[in-house]
Amino acid sequence: MMRVFISQPMRDKTDEEIKKERHAAIERVKKEMGEDVEVFDSFFKKAPHGVRRPLWFLGKSFELLSTADVALFIGHWYEYRGCKMEHEAAKQYGIKVMYYDEKPDGFTVAGV
Repeated sequence: MMRVFISQPMRDKTDEEIKKERHAAIERVKKEMGEDVEVFDSFFKKAPHGVRRPLWFLGKSFELLSTADVALFIGHWYEYRGCKMEHEAAKQYGIKVMYYDEKPDGFTVAGV
């Protein structure tokens, strides 16, 4: 089973928008990979009181990313600080990187 980490922009989006994007990307990656995938739940809803929220979320994301076989980047991830850091970590640590955009031809795979 392929373990998949999803990185996607979340700022200024509703929970419903985030879940819709994730669902579409997961269905597409399952079809592309042709096998069962385990998708890590990297959609954290609450951070402990008193922490720097974006940094706390990023730390949790790195924990999950460290056990992934594939990192899937959705939409305009390259415009968001946390997503860019996750992307660089995946590349530096040899995790396969894939990209998904909601356009019909918007799914690509990149080597490490």
